[in-house]
Amino acid sequence: SRNYCVTTQFAFQENEIKLLTAEIERLKNFGCLGVSPSLEGLRDENAKLKYRLNFLKKSLQEERNKSTKSMININSCLQEIFGAAIQAAYPDLDNPPLVVTPSQQPKFGDYQCNSAMGISQILLKTREQKVIPREIAEKIVKNIPANECIEKVEIAGPGFINVHLRKDFVSKQLSSLLINGVQPPAIAKRKKVVVDFSSPNIAKEMHVGHLRSTIIGESMCRLFEFAGYDVLRLNHLGDWGTQFGMLIAHLQDKFPDYLTVSPPIGDLQAFYKESKRRFDTEEEFKKRAYQCVVLLQSKNPDFIKAWNLICDVSRREFQKIYNCLDITIIERGESFYHEMMKDIVKEFEDKGFVQVDDGRKVVFVPGFPVPLTIMKSDGGYTYDTSDLAALKHRLCEEKGDILIYVVDSGQSVHFQTVFAAGQMIGWYDPKVTRVAHAAFGVVLGEDKKKFKTRSGDTVRLIDLLEEGLKRAMDKLKDKERDKVLTPEELRAAQTSVAFGCIKYADLSHNRLNDYVFSFDKMLDDRGNTAAYLLYAFTRIRAIARLANIDEQMLRKAAREEVLVLDHEKEWKLGKCILRFPEILQKILEDLLLHTLCDYLYELATTFTEFYDSCYCVEKDRQTGQIVKVNMWRLLLCEATATVMAKGFDILGIKPVQRM
Repeated sequence: SRNYCVTTQFAFQENEIKLLTAEIERLKNFGCLGVSPSLEGLRDENAKLKYRLNFLKKSLQEERNKSTKSMININSCLQEIFGAAIQAAYPDLDNPPLVVTPSQQPKFGDYQCNSAMGISQILLKTREQKVIPREIAEKIVKNIPANECIEKVEIAGPGFINVHLRKDFVSKQLSSLLINGVQPPAIAKRKKVVVDFSSPNIAKEMHVGHLRSTIIGESMCRLFEFAGYDVLRLNHLGDWGTQFGMLIAHLQDKFPDYLTVSPPIGDLQAFYKESKRRFDTEEEFKKRAYQCVVLLQSKNPDFIKAWNLICDVSRREFQKIYNCLDITIIERGESFYHEMMKDIVKEFEDKGFVQVDDGRKVVFVPGFPVPLTIMKSDGGYTYDTSDLAALKHRLCEEKGDILIYVVDSGQSVHFQTVFAAGQMIGWYDPKVTRVAHAAFGVVLGEDKKKFKTRSGDTVRLIDLLEEGLKRAMDKLKDKERDKVLTPEELRAAQTSVAFGCIKYADLSHNRLNDYVFSFDKMLDDRGNTAAYLLYAFTRIRAIARLANIDEQMLRKAAREEVLVLDHEKEWKLGKCILRFPEILQKILEDLLLHTLCDYLYELATTFTEFYDSCYCVEKDRQTGQIVKVNMWRLLLCEATATVMAKGFDILGIKPVQRM
């Protein structure tokens, strides 16, 4: 959804209202003169114009009410302005390139429009017109509509248009942010987003491989929720299948009275390994395991109870992880879709997509060499059937407009095939519904190999989190924080640093790449780490507190003070703060959360430049007494902290007031 520049949109709508009002007056006069060949026709036209006028006035007022509190996406605002200018300059050009980006250096202004070069190429290819980009840029500049955000534009080099923002516009947006808080730009329609993430397997402990899906998925949900979407968070648990036969058979042997006495299964991982060993070595046990699967799938009450007991043990262990990482998710495992699978097979058969291969029912999807197996030769279903059933349910029952699967890159071909099968059978149109696989790389150890324990086992996620807590406390004690913080504050700082650093280390890397897990790097309070950002945030929040300025005084100042942005570092910080909506918009489009981490680090370092150059609170050198408080600069501190806090919230990181 595009975020329109509110001021430009209002200008266009107000102009149309003026034109419509004038036209209604003209038609009134025309009718009164009695020279109309069709007075009825005039009345109809008049009624239509009045209806359009009332509709415009109403929608304009609604937009104003909705938009006064929202942050403006300045990049989208400029795209709207330059889009109108290009349309006016080249009305016959279909889909001309619209390229607006923040400038990398202050000498090139605040933003750049680099569309002239692309338009020059199009004119040469489609019309054989050789027009130098600079001439095109001049024509675009002449057609820029009236707006309240651009101070001036300059044409540089071959045809770059450098844009300088108005300081009063930026100041006004910062004041709005301080008064209303961080409000996302309004979206045109509240779409439903279904996010599939975490997805561990029952009877197996969550390991480091589940870390990325859980953290990335949670953060994506938080972002879409903040942006105003209706989000459904789904945990596609591996809670069904042949492995439950061996688990139930082993449960019957080890705890024969499980139906009346709850079995004390302490270590489900060991329980799973024992049953797997028996399955592989004892032929009689293997036969009984297969019989248990049949009885489970036929919904025998005793076997359903055994299955539930095993699932409950896993659920309790999973919840410990989710509580630590502050994860909110709804369980909807493979078993949920079991009854739908026979209908999926029938639908593909009825539409002629099924082929039989060595007793298996398979579906070939154009463009994919490996078919989907939707029924095994023994009549059982597969992951392919389960994922197709889940896809259809999310599209047709949940009415999802956007579906996101946060699953490792190794599953890319599988999901591309499943999604293509859904399109092929007519469940969705990719032009209308977005179905995306948000793939991610693996977690590596410091030896650049898959992250394992010294014995070569997969690292248990609960062990990793406990190690994080221990190391965070060691770090805080090294810094002698235990001497200045209360025990409660120290524990809050410990959990904030431990879990914040683990999350940030993951999210700050491009999810498509593998990344090296290193406690030493993630707990370093220098560079782009959560430890640095959390400390920077705590410092910023302390500035006003140490100047004896409370929240009420800041709120009053936000309404009364004009934010002066005369110093170059004030100006740089103000613009950086206001880039937050465009950063979020980019992530909504490409689902790459490291962009937010990069932005927060840039914001923190830009703030440091500002704080080092601009006195917020001036003190007497001898006595240390406060002699002057520069309130507009304290407001810049507050705006920075407000945006950082919302960024942390989206990343699932909990800052603390004292560290």
